[in-house]
Amino acid sequence: MPVVDVLDINRTKVGEVNLRDDIFNVPVQGHILHEVVTMQLANRRSGTACTKGRSEVRGGGRKPWRQKGTGRARVGSTRSPLWRGGGVVFGPKPRSYAYKVPKKVRRQALKMALSSKLANGQLLILDQYPHQEPKTKEFVKVMDNLQLKKVLFVTPADEPILTLSSRNVPYVQIMRTEGLNVYDILRYDHLVVFQPAISQIEERLVP
Repeated sequence: MPVVDVLDINRTKVGEVNLRDDIFNVPVQGHILHEVVTMQLANRRSGTACTKGRSEVRGGGRKPWRQKGTGRARVGSTRSPLWRGGGVVFGPKPRSYAYKVPKKVRRQALKMALSSKLANGQLLILDQYPHQEPKTKEFVKVMDNLQLKKVLFVTPADEPILTLSSRNVPYVQIMRTEGLNVYDILRYDHLVVFQPAISQIEERLVP
């Protein structure tokens, strides 16, 4: 069972926490992470691209010229896809790109993402954020003390002070444990989890 130091905002050890082997010490399989991340990105696609076919383009009701006798190719409408201003052939229409991966696979991928952060020394356990006023300057000092730049903070509940303090700092995201997902864990260089959130994560991932 991995034992990880609990740090304060000055990167001083204030305690220890035991992490479950079946969550934070799982063999990482890249193809499973890839499958889940691909699903997440597909589900986030808006799918709003839309083009008009020849029957939807305005105009083109009159036949440009008579069928025979002009020496020109026969044409039925100026909105043919062959003409400028005509319709689009097999163009995109609004659609959903969403699909599902089995729940067990998603859960296992989340465990693998957490395990990879711990194995690479990119997981920090923070006891609390003690500041009582939202100040970006103080948050930047905390980031410097923790030696972090591109980081995802995982909180057990809403942290309005932390959220307001960090919203103008680039490459920082604040997320509750309910929203924890594979893509955002892998997207950031470091994962900072508040100590009370550990039990929530374990409760969520233990079947």
